[in-house]
Parts: sequence; structure tokens; C-alpha cells
Amino acid sequence: QVQLVESGGGLVQAGGSLRLSCAASGRTRRSLNMGWYRQAPGKEREWVAAINWNGGGPDYADFVKGRFTISGDNAKNTIDLQMNSLKPEDTAIYYCAADPAWLNWRSQRVSPDYWGQGTQVTVSS
Repeated sequence: QVQLVESGGGLVQAGGSLRLSCAASGRTRRSLNMGWYRQAPGKEREWVAAINWNGGGPDYADFVKGRFTISGDNAKNTIDLQMNSLKPEDTAIYYCAADPAWLNWRSQRVSPDYWGQGTQVTVSS
């Protein structure tokens, strides 16, 4: 089994920055394609950003392009999400997700195999 652990959430004022990290452990025999989702109160979960190490590179949801940057180390199965110019509407629980297969992360039908427990990000106005 694979475990994902997120860190780095917190409270920040609008316009500020936060950096989230996620590390995979357990039976990580191969590189994992990894990404971030978020879920705000009363809203459905939405995809934020992801990296397919085996083709495609980093990709972002339109609402975070230019503000968020995803990076990571495929050998260590870790990813970070640098979030700049944060807005109150970015407030949500952010979840790390991973899958050994290449994923079309943009598709709403995609469901990665592994999920973290989530980390709260709160942006005050």
C-alpha cells in the first residue's frame, strides 16, 4: 500500500503565499504521477495541478495558472505546490493524489489510486 502525507497548509491573507508538500511512502516501487485536488465547503472536489512524469509534464487548472507552480522529485515520489497571489476563493482542503499510471488529470472521470488525508488552506480577505 502507498501512503501520501501532505504538509504546509495554514492561514494566510489574500495576496500571500503558501507552499504545500506531499510525500509518498510504502510500496512505491515505481515513480508515481502525482497531483493536487481541493474541496471547498459545500462544493465538489476539483483538480488543481499535476505532474505526469511519464509524459506530459506539469499541468494546471485554468483558475490557478500563473499563480500556482507544481514541482517535485519523481525518484523520491514527492511533490510541492507553490501557491502565490492567493485569493479567498482558494480556501479549501487540499489533497495530494497519486497513481502509477499516466492520467488525464483534467478529466472528471479520473480517480487516482492513492489519496492523502488533506491539509487546510484558508485565505482571509
